[in-house]
Amino acid sequence: MADAARGATAAAGPRDTPGETVLAVRDLVKHYPLTQGVVLRKQIGAVRAVDGVSFDLAGGETLGIVGESGCGKSTVAKLLVSLERPTSGQILYRGEDISKLSGRALKAVRRNIQMVFQDPYTSLNPRMTVGDIIGEPFEIHPEVAPKGDRRRKVQELLDVVGLNPEYINRYPHQFSGGQRQRIGIARGLALNPEVIVADEPVSALDVSVQAQVINLMERLQRDFGLSYIFIAHDLSVVRHISDRVGVMYLGKIVELGTDTEIYEHPTHPYTQALLSAVPVPDPELSNRRERIILTGDVPSPADPPSGCRFRTRCFKAEERCALEVPPLAVPAVYRYAEGPAHHDSACFFAEDRPAVTSHPGEPPQH
Repeated sequence: MADAARGATAAAGPRDTPGETVLAVRDLVKHYPLTQGVVLRKQIGAVRAVDGVSFDLAGGETLGIVGESGCGKSTVAKLLVSLERPTSGQILYRGEDISKLSGRALKAVRRNIQMVFQDPYTSLNPRMTVGDIIGEPFEIHPEVAPKGDRRRKVQELLDVVGLNPEYINRYPHQFSGGQRQRIGIARGLALNPEVIVADEPVSALDVSVQAQVINLMERLQRDFGLSYIFIAHDLSVVRHISDRVGVMYLGKIVELGTDTEIYEHPTHPYTQALLSAVPVPDPELSNRRERIILTGDVPSPADPPSGCRFRTRCFKAEERCALEVPPLAVPAVYRYAEGPAHHDSACFFAEDRPAVTSHPGEPPQH
């Protein structure tokens, strides 16, 4: 990569070494009110989109968040970048609760936490040139790039993400889906952020293009010390890029651990069911592997089950599951055991269930 390209994102000095906590989320809650009536609106309930999510993100780390549609993944992303305000809980960026900030204080923090959106076809304004799209953050934060220097910085950012700097005057419709997502990534890099929240950034792309975009994100992470929150529903993609993985179900994280712990030693029944559905390229291994079929539909987040939210579909559920909410913690059965299963799981009856293969599904090919 050219030295000039590196200059496009070099401003805040050296990054911290991996292991230092950059972002800490504590008991994050987001409820959307349900109302009835036209003139005199009355609240009759709430959609519990996010209901007590906690995790840490270290410098240079990628935390993957995976789960079914409607589990609250994208709502978490919007909360982290302050597109939504939490109902309660904390979002601590370097120890400061940014969920309480507003005005100039919030604007300053937003420089450090940027977002890459899911759909490259609708997240870019079709009436703006690529140069205007990538340079738009400089209009909001003029201290990052003086007006006379913005064109050069935009061209450097295009070079950083693997696009020809001469494309600066083109419009989004002149690019493919993968190229558009590279433009979205360049826009996210413009302000030299420390954290990037990527909300399903490759789900709308072909598999071969997914691999190119993920490889780009990994290279940028190495070059600039970025920390990622990578949200997706594709288990293979999440494993390919993530250091740790959080599995969400109905507004809660039900299992959290390293990629090896989650994929090779899942302990929560929901995680086990998800992994059992991932295609295995080897027919012999596929025939040997146990397939876990979940019964029933996902409950409504407006009326979640009591106790454990997964109990209505769980093959291990007992009476206790309806009466108590299982904490996200290392299961007692493994607390003093030897082996790799020492990770958090929100299940009273969690047990290690080694995968038939250590590589479920085919990750994107390089």
